[in-house]
Amino acid sequence: MSDLQLWPIEVINGVPVRFVGLDGPRLSTEADARDLILAESQSTAEMIVLPASRLVDEFFHLSSGVAGAFVQRFANLRMRLAIVGDVSKWEAESQAFGDFVRKSNRRRDLWFVPDASALEEKLNAENR
Repeated sequence: MSDLQLWPIEVINGVPVRFVGLDGPRLSTEADARDLILAESQSTAEMIVLPASRLVDEFFHLSSGVAGAFVQRFANLRMRLAIVGDVSKWEAESQAFGDFVRKSNRRRDLWFVPDASALEEKLNAENR
């Protein structure tokens, strides 16, 4: 995938993160996840920050399996993922998705945050 629009690595509280731009194709497959991770394989990024708007709607419907496959690729390749944006619509539509978000946010490898400042707060809290 050539149109990932990756921004320069930014270090937030000691964690090198790579933000993905808002523009570009919507992502859905394990191959899309792999492409994001491989783009980072030669860098020092420990986390990829992906706008929620870059994900297909099926990602937010857990029964589709899209989120599971996408997130599993990140886990398999040991890359942290933060999804940034308002996902409240999908949380309201699905208790299962809301539970998934809450459980993910208690862990270290996958976070759902509303904006970049919330991401920064989580990264700061992590290293206290």
